[in-house]
Amino acid sequence: MTTPVEAPRESARNSGVSAQRSMQQEVLAGLLTTRKRLNPKYFYDSVGARLFERITTLNAYYPTRTELAILRDAAGEIADLAGPRVALIEYGSGAGTKVRLLLDALDNPVAYVPIDIAGEQLRQVALALRDDYPTVAIHPVRADYTRALDLPKMEGESRHVAFFPGSTIGNFEPSAAASFLRGVRDTVGDDGAMILGIDRVKDVDTLEAAYNDPEGVTARFNLNLLTRINRELNASFMLDRFTHRAWWNSSESRIEMHLESQITQEVEVAGRQVRFDAGETIWTESSYKYDRPMLDALVRNAGFTVVCLWTDPGERFWVAFLDAT
Repeated sequence: MTTPVEAPRESARNSGVSAQRSMQQEVLAGLLTTRKRLNPKYFYDSVGARLFERITTLNAYYPTRTELAILRDAAGEIADLAGPRVALIEYGSGAGTKVRLLLDALDNPVAYVPIDIAGEQLRQVALALRDDYPTVAIHPVRADYTRALDLPKMEGESRHVAFFPGSTIGNFEPSAAASFLRGVRDTVGDDGAMILGIDRVKDVDTLEAAYNDPEGVTARFNLNLLTRINRELNASFMLDRFTHRAWWNSSESRIEMHLESQITQEVEVAGRQVRFDAGETIWTESSYKYDRPMLDALVRNAGFTVVCLWTDPGERFWVAFLDAT
């Protein structure tokens, strides 16, 4: 018997302000400050999602294939630690590739809750998983998972296990990462657990090459953020006046992605004028890289403990299993 899949539901706590209004407020706040910045969650319109999927296939971009290899090798051990009949909650489901490795390995999982801001991709992933895992109740939730969430009620599961792959935790500032993980800890409860992907500190050449691919896909991904703002906020960005930049900030243990203005210019955004000096940048993304002391401090402050860590032969990436404490 096939368990029905729900249509993607809006989290009640995410529906108070329209998505466009929220985006306008956040974009203007970021562009009208002295150090201009944009939230990387706005990368992922339909074009951005497709570009990111292409990025994950590039030779220079090691995180996706490295994490997939770790998950393939460790899936059985992860399933043993998670236990039977779990409800798996994925923050940022994307294309749904990695979660299949877990659903295949878990002992009779009873529910899967993918949470993503991209509604159409979420719907497609949920439908495909419904067909391939007919005994698992699929409860897609369209929401910004960085905000407070109301998740659907799920019957019969013995344990909530969160899944946050892709080193996306590195896109949070450290204080925001701890706050986010505390929210996950509250969601999974005292008996809960989390499977977390973490990109590790490594040599500068490898790090910078991953965000400056010779094919220029990451540059197009970064610039597409301006295309989206033009479309959705009636802005006047001219893409040929901005250039993708990415570099390693060793003192902060992070890769920074920026869009650099090539000339002095003014851009209209939602009826407001935004001035750029030549060489001024918009900071579009951080990607923090962790060593073991940083990781231990992060999860401890959020109410988790590291039970097991898996890495690759090159020691570039971690998959961690965390228990709630």
